[in-house]
Amino acid sequence: MPLNFQKMHANGDDFVIVDSRHSANPVTSAMAQRMGDRNRGVGFNQLAVLLDCDDADARVMFWNADGSALDVCGSATRGAADMLMREADVTSVALRTNRGLLTCERTSTGDISVDMGVPLFGWSDVPLAQELDTAVLPLAGSPAACSMGNPHCTYFVDDLATVDIATIGPAIETNALFPLRTNVHFVQIIDRTHIRLRIWERGAGIALGSGSCSCGAVVNGIRRGLLDSIVEVECDGGSVTVQWNGVGAVFLIGPVEASFSGTMSQG
Repeated sequence: MPLNFQKMHANGDDFVIVDSRHSANPVTSAMAQRMGDRNRGVGFNQLAVLLDCDDADARVMFWNADGSALDVCGSATRGAADMLMREADVTSVALRTNRGLLTCERTSTGDISVDMGVPLFGWSDVPLAQELDTAVLPLAGSPAACSMGNPHCTYFVDDLATVDIATIGPAIETNALFPLRTNVHFVQIIDRTHIRLRIWERGAGIALGSGSCSCGAVVNGIRRGLLDSIVEVECDGGSVTVQWNGVGAVFLIGPVEASFSGTMSQG
């Protein structure tokens, strides 16, 4: 049976949405990996599957391109919200994820804002393999770690051009300190309201952008006293805005666009 999908992107951070409301969930780890193959499948950084939900507009399950599951994806959440808002002709929806209930709104400029929840800093919340101060990890470069529902490790560097992301990224992603692996960010601070961010994404590699990584990078920068509460995050593919008051929920605001729709054989 063919599987219908919608391909979208957020500043080049591409994802696929499968709408399985009112039907059985057809996506398994193997199917996600097959769809994520950029040569033989559709290709994406993440896959979002929409399911029926009693206490929200939809439940969303997320997959990486390597077939591993994740609890949240900021870009695909914005894409799912955009799709559901257009379908119902509304300006806000609530999505149930493994991260919790995420409230999404369309802004006056057409961007999608997502309440990404409260960041977590406990070593067991990230998680780390041992009890450590997550503000300064005992790794070369002294990165910081946090969880936005998935693990994040942030390096602050003077010049992104000098960073070999393709070498350092996978080494840190799979470091024994991170039992569930980790996303890895490299941040160059332009000023207190503007950063350049390059990303090695867990299960996907170098990414043009990432919503949750943008959130994690800003949160760790604010913890270090380097950033203000509203920050423009300039990724390789474009910019998003992250807001955090240092206590409550993190808000992610940025655009999403539809690329194309299609069908793929499940066989």
